[in-house]
Amino acid sequence: MLIDLVILFALTLSSLWTVMTRSLLRSAIGLALTSALLTILMFRLNSTLAAVFELSVCAGLISVLFVSTISLTHPLTREEIIKHMRERRARFWALPFIIIIAGIVLSLLHIKPQLLLPSPEMEKDVRNVMWNLRDIDLLGQIIILLTGAFGVLILFKERIKK
Repeated sequence: MLIDLVILFALTLSSLWTVMTRSLLRSAIGLALTSALLTILMFRLNSTLAAVFELSVCAGLISVLFVSTISLTHPLTREEIIKHMRERRARFWALPFIIIIAGIVLSLLHIKPQLLLPSPEMEKDVRNVMWNLRDIDLLGQIIILLTGAFGVLILFKERIKK
């Protein structure tokens, strides 16, 4: 009981520090700390599935993306912004069509997502839940992780060119 109160107090402090600090980098680090504390709390409440997602996505990927993006950004001039917008439009003109085609393909595959939550006994074995019951969620998480990894690679590649 006392440990839960300590975790809640630390969670409150880290949340306040995250939103009150003036530095974006410190806010990103505070977000990672807040997510890690929330993960510990979820594990203590026997919500292992939610804790695993919180740890992998929020405390891990999102924080790394924020820190990487903050470290690579610099203010652009108006001309650079216009040039950048034109380049992005030329590069991503096909993206809406790709998304529509992917949606059609996924709908034709007749994937039936598991909408029921696993029973408390089954939830204790996270591997069984992830691989056998929530496979569509796992696919979404893999896509998000790969998108983040490719985004970081592209940011570093552009920085090396400059």
